[in-house]
Amino acid sequence: MISTHKAYPAQMEIAASRPRPLIELKDVTKTYHTIAGDFSALKSVDISIDSGEFVAIVGKSGSGKTTLINVLTGIDRPTSGEVHIAGTPVHDLDEGQLAVWRGATLGIVFQFFQLLPTLTVFENVRLPMDFCNQYTPNERNQRAMQLLELVGIEEFAHQLPSQLSGGQQQSAAIARALANDPQIVVTDEPTGNLDTQTAEQVFDLLIRLAASGKTVLMVTHDDDLARRAGRVITLEDGEISRSPLS
Repeated sequence: MISTHKAYPAQMEIAASRPRPLIELKDVTKTYHTIAGDFSALKSVDISIDSGEFVAIVGKSGSGKTTLINVLTGIDRPTSGEVHIAGTPVHDLDEGQLAVWRGATLGIVFQFFQLLPTLTVFENVRLPMDFCNQYTPNERNQRAMQLLELVGIEEFAHQLPSQLSGGQQQSAAIARALANDPQIVVTDEPTGNLDTQTAEQVFDLLIRLAASGKTVLMVTHDDDLARRAGRVITLEDGEISRSPLS
């Protein structure tokens, strides 16, 4: 006799009530076509991340960490597969839609800060609000100062980035990433160019952001910091490793 499993109404109601992950990658592959041949930086990657998680992404050089972040943020498109973030099918957006979506949804902190050198720290933090036309002009000014206070560098608001230390510039980059109150903060080696004490301060700030409800994704080569995140995703040759950090 062949038996079939039936979902009872209560089971169906429980399944329907489960919140959808904030970030979902489904069978994502990214292949680059080079003179030397095709190279797959990501291979059938499946990832689910819930709202409010602090996730560290680790792996050796060339493992696919940066490609993963680029696909998540819409900087690069998957060769195949789907990327859903906060219900948006990112893989289906055109360039104009991506720019609007990215500005409203993500805060990105780059490894080398990428602050505009001719703008003051205050102007750098205000810039995303100007670009996305968020808040009134007075609210933008107030918010920029509040964010600089949050990261502890309000006294440097009217200085140029070149006048700040590496840690202060990274703090400014985090403040800028928070300008439009994004759901998700993505950081690529946020402590890679900092001394141990400053790296610890930046990491503590990321912990506070996650505790406040932000979803934080941190690419890092620092295994000790990664272990202190809420969860670790390990990449190896473009695939999710089944042997995460212990």
